[in-house]
Amino acid sequence: NMEPSTCQLSCILYAFLFISSCFTQGQCPDDERMWVPFGQSCYHFVHGEEDVAKRYSIDQARDKCGGFGLLTVPNAQVNNFVVDYSLKQWKGNINIWLGMYYSSDVDEFKWNDETPLSYKNWEDGPNIEDLEMPLVDTCVMLHASSGKWENVSCSRQEENGVVCETAQSKLRNSPLLLALVVLSVVVILGLSLVFWFIQQRSSSGLFLLPSFEYHPPFRSPTADQTCLVEAEEFEEMS
Repeated sequence: NMEPSTCQLSCILYAFLFISSCFTQGQCPDDERMWVPFGQSCYHFVHGEEDVAKRYSIDQARDKCGGFGLLTVPNAQVNNFVVDYSLKQWKGNINIWLGMYYSSDVDEFKWNDETPLSYKNWEDGPNIEDLEMPLVDTCVMLHASSGKWENVSCSRQEENGVVCETAQSKLRNSPLLLALVVLSVVVILGLSLVFWFIQQRSSSGLFLLPSFEYHPPFRSPTADQTCLVEAEEFEEMS
């Protein structure tokens, strides 16, 4: 049997984990578009009719995302996720615009949010020296069939598919959520104390229902018993 302190410690630990999970979980934008959560971000794959990806120029792609960024790929897990999801949701192979540009200040590619490339998956390398276009007109697309990246012209390249991206928002300022968390903690602690109390009563041999002793009903003595009692009283008097 657990001691009271151990029981209470376990309840507090479970309650703490529950609160932590509620306040660290994220959510995707609540709009008419379908957002797919993965990792710490949400992704919207722009669809056409019957799950066929629609193709847009780079400027149209930015407008289509409407305030959200184009796809960024910080690691191999996100790269594989985009490839797998694209092949399952879109009919046919398609290329996807990446939210990336070439910075002439540092002579390297950077994400549109100025984040450096911590992960790279070039098909044949960036090949900046061999580009037949101005550096300011350099964009990058992801081949959904292979997951490889290729630098292309932003203006002359044929249109590509669009994946919008945004970070998951944290549920930290919801009064309703806070009330539910507090209520859940109170319920958990209350039930734990009730179970502990019942367990202690059972282990000590005490029960919630009172015990009664059985007393047989009064019965008058038989004739033989009456004679025996009178004989005993006569012997005592003589």
